[in-house]
Amino acid sequence: MSQQAVNGVAHRGRVLTLDSMNPNVKRVEYAVRGPIVQRAVQIEKELKEGVKKPFTEVIKANIGDAHAMGQKPITFFRQVLALCSYPALLEDSKFPEDAKKRAQRILEACGGHSIGAYSTSQGIECIRQDVARYIEKRDGGIPSNPDNIYLSTGASDAIVTILKLLVCGEGRDRTGVMISIPQYPLYSAALADLGAVQINYYLDEDNCWSLNITELRRALNAAREHCNPRVLCIINPGNPTGQVQSRQCIEDVIQFAKEEHLFLMADEVYQDNVYAEGCQFHSFKKVLFEMGPEYSNTVEMASFHSTSKCYMGECGFRGGYVEVINLDPEVKAQLIKLVSVRLCPPVPGQALLDLVVNPPQPDEPSYATFMKERTAVLSALAEKARLTEQIFNTVPGITCNPVQGAMYTFPRITLPQKAIDKAKELGLVPDMFYCMRLLEEDGICLVPGSGFGQREGTYHFRMTILPPTDKLKVVLQKIREFHLRFTQEFS
Repeated sequence: MSQQAVNGVAHRGRVLTLDSMNPNVKRVEYAVRGPIVQRAVQIEKELKEGVKKPFTEVIKANIGDAHAMGQKPITFFRQVLALCSYPALLEDSKFPEDAKKRAQRILEACGGHSIGAYSTSQGIECIRQDVARYIEKRDGGIPSNPDNIYLSTGASDAIVTILKLLVCGEGRDRTGVMISIPQYPLYSAALADLGAVQINYYLDEDNCWSLNITELRRALNAAREHCNPRVLCIINPGNPTGQVQSRQCIEDVIQFAKEEHLFLMADEVYQDNVYAEGCQFHSFKKVLFEMGPEYSNTVEMASFHSTSKCYMGECGFRGGYVEVINLDPEVKAQLIKLVSVRLCPPVPGQALLDLVVNPPQPDEPSYATFMKERTAVLSALAEKARLTEQIFNTVPGITCNPVQGAMYTFPRITLPQKAIDKAKELGLVPDMFYCMRLLEEDGICLVPGSGFGQREGTYHFRMTILPPTDKLKVVLQKIREFHLRFTQEFS
């Protein structure tokens, strides 16, 4: 270190440098907001400054941010949140009575009748009770205990918290966590941050990204050589791959987790986003309990949901929850302690979650509008899912599985060898090179498949199906034209 004397005092450089910082943080990567997105933001600034480009706007199809893509908020949700934020509006006749009742109930549960007050660390009790009732109704009457529910800052926060409880050990005893490849990069980022061992299991692209128990077993056995596998993470419906797991597949996974003594984490934030004929969302909890007490009394599980996806798309409010099943009571006490360090999840997000799990009922004035808006969002997404698959599959060199659920497509792209060589020459992963070129030439921001993980020698990108239908058609057409141009240039 440089030792300069400043006013006679030895100066030893900065305390915190890239060399002296936490090495785990340096290992964290999060492709959804990675270099491509940073360049997209830069290009937007350049366009504002009048720099001439072959396009007039950047279309960000890189992240599942529904409202940013033009989806309109659900009226009832925003009415109640407005009333909670500014209670003087409760006197205003423009707001329906059911919205006022909801707002009053939420405000009565808040300290000083204000959503600006802290709540209990686990989340407002009456909201946790509503979440429990929602889960019971969803799962056909299987009981849910509000004490097993922890509200969170989006599902991401709860996922990281549960992982934090599970990670321990050194060397070969270090906790291994099984994640699907392709995966949502929150998982790899959290595991890098926690210094856990990532165990990859590959989804079967040739069978609509299905999950295969043989592959789970292969990954588990290989990992036992160098770590202690304790956790199995499942995303259903899938992100980035959009598959919806069959009931049989979920049973097989639960049986596998029981046999191999693994803690199950079920990420179910897209549970209302199911579009394909013959596909249905089955919650892991429901299937677990229907398999009988041999499973439901022993398999340890956490399942997650959020206000950011489905028909709500309210990402910015950061509302979510985790329900834990068969968690050791002593560990539960530790979990309460851990969440209390951060005081509480955002109260507006908790209020929003309450409306999601307890929406207007058929006998209430807001019901008709609510159902109309909800149905419109979900049917538009179903239409866009079909459209995306259809158009991509007409492009030579692009193959796209059906988008059964969630809000993304993850097509496979065939890249000419010359393009692969050129990318390597530039020090880029080939699909990163492809996506960068698409951004620079057409102003479309996608995430390369390498950011999610993929089988060696295959290339993909993730694109959301969220843009309005007219804009989505333009995006798909532009990608089609770009792909043909790119292929020709490097063939």
